[in-house]
Amino acid sequence: MSILSSFNIGVTGLNAAGQSMAVIGDNIANAGTFGFKTSRAEFQDMLANSLKGIDGGDQVGSGTKLAHVKSMFTQGTVARTQSITDLAINGNGFFCVNAPPGKGYTRDGSFHFNKEGYLVNSDGYEVNGFLPGDDGKLTNKIGDIKLGNTTIPATPTTEVKLSMNLDSREIPKTFDPKNPDKTSNFNNSITVYDSVGKARLITLYFNRSPDAGTWEYHAMVDGADAAGGKAGEMAEMASGKLKFDQKGVLMEEIPGNNAFNFNQGAMVGQKIDFDFGKSLKDGGNGLDAITQYGSDSSVSRHTQNGSSAATLASMSFNDDGVLTAVYDNGVQRELGQVAIAKFENNEGLFKTGKNVFKETRKSGQAALGKPGSDGRGEVLAKSLEQSNVDIANEFISLMAAQRNFQANTKTITTSDQMLQEVLQIKR
Repeated sequence: MSILSSFNIGVTGLNAAGQSMAVIGDNIANAGTFGFKTSRAEFQDMLANSLKGIDGGDQVGSGTKLAHVKSMFTQGTVARTQSITDLAINGNGFFCVNAPPGKGYTRDGSFHFNKEGYLVNSDGYEVNGFLPGDDGKLTNKIGDIKLGNTTIPATPTTEVKLSMNLDSREIPKTFDPKNPDKTSNFNNSITVYDSVGKARLITLYFNRSPDAGTWEYHAMVDGADAAGGKAGEMAEMASGKLKFDQKGVLMEEIPGNNAFNFNQGAMVGQKIDFDFGKSLKDGGNGLDAITQYGSDSSVSRHTQNGSSAATLASMSFNDDGVLTAVYDNGVQRELGQVAIAKFENNEGLFKTGKNVFKETRKSGQAALGKPGSDGRGEVLAKSLEQSNVDIANEFISLMAAQRNFQANTKTITTSDQMLQEVLQIKR
């Protein structure tokens, strides 16, 4: 090996130290970048010259080179935010976005909705997720998460469920539809919705029949809400009978007429079923149906499945990555669930800038799935993952790179002095 070769070895050391400084500088520059993953420069020695050929031993090195820049996919600190569209992944995986050309993957969950209603990142790339089906339930279909229409149509009431007791001590009365309040044993009012979403008040009147264990019910509305009705006069829309055994358990339910003819443009003949629970005849055990016990008549709970037309009131992500919209009529709908991409080799991903990675042959193909499934991390709502750069470690690495650079300059300056001594021989 000549003195001149030591110059080249020193130069490789300077290049390596400079490249190391570039990696460290990039880490420090991105210490505040959401979802950024720190990198580490890895070096290798270069092919050495052997003084004994293939016998091995007695080798003189040729310097160093930058062999790899390894991304460190350790978990960054998760910080809480006030934005409902900020998401963070706790664990393995990436958000999937439409980053041209093709799909992109990112740990930066600083999302928002654009003017078209799509969930996008800071650069306007649509976020992918699992979409709901026609029935409103989430499916395995992947697409762009979108708010859709911010208004929902009215849903007419088709069923009313009641949990209640009728007093077995009541004296039978003959029901008079013209004077229902005084000729019934018990009544209860329920708000339902017609076919155009208008709230209507119906009143259920219950009468104990002279027949042992038998009750009649009549569903009535004020004439002001009935087609062809007169305000202040009740109009009957549905009726039926309930039969109980000697223990007060519902034996059988016998529906009668059922046709709700509301006015003001509502559908004629709207049917509303009254569900008093599962009777013995229908296979019930009497524990989950209306009862006839010797205690005051009362309704403990009633529900109905209709709603008025509504507009979007609020929305939020839960910790499963599910976007739920809440409308001003109280209805909640799931609009999508964020998909998480998993790779066999995260270190094989290619950085394209803008906090986005692309898959490569080394990384393997992305496997999309739901948060928390098959080794994927969980999604945290109103949170952002901070950079995993450790400033203290980077400063130490910075000083080490500086020392390496200075040391390699000594190799060059010393070699230059030796060469100067050789040139002085002729003098």
